[in-house]
Amino acid sequence: MTKSFLALALTAALVAGCAEKGKESPIQEIEARAFAHHGQPKITLITMVNNRTGAGGHSALLVQGSQSVIFDPAGSFEHEKVPERGDVLYGMSPKWIQIYKSAHARSNFHVVSQEFSVTPAQAARAMQLVQSSGPVPSAFCANSISGLLRQVPGFETIRQGYYPLKLMEQAAELPGVSTTRYYEDDEGNVSDGIPKSAE
Repeated sequence: MTKSFLALALTAALVAGCAEKGKESPIQEIEARAFAHHGQPKITLITMVNNRTGAGGHSALLVQGSQSVIFDPAGSFEHEKVPERGDVLYGMSPKWIQIYKSAHARSNFHVVSQEFSVTPAQAARAMQLVQSSGPVPSAFCANSISGLLRQVPGFETIRQGYYPLKLMEQAAELPGVSTTRYYEDDEGNVSDGIPKSAE
């Protein structure tokens, strides 16, 4: 096997929390369920961290500008009431943001949220980037987010890479970061943690 193949295989194993999807909701459904964000614009890096090893399992990006969305590259969160296109989850009200975190937090993983208050222009740029990204292949979640973030003014020092934990560590060095950690102790996977009757 070549070195490049071995490196890719290792990356896929380390970032196994990123599982390829492909849901493409109709534009009409996205517009109908969009959640308008009226508060301070924010960008939040979300990282799932293994409670046993400390390794990063998955990266996602919450963008709260004109509306609130989660860029969930190759993620496994899916619900019939959450429209999705190009790995962007729409209609992310505070309730759905909490459901997203709760679905990922379990006995094996906790959720780290690194929140940044940004300008409307920064949020608009981040929104444009996540909406134009398109579906992301498996194991490329941190790579895609780091590549997008470094194009947002104020985040240019982010280095692009494949590892969620390294991306989280870089975000921790940026000025103005507010970090929270969310824990649950239930078993199962992400799909098991999503309430089927959520409205």
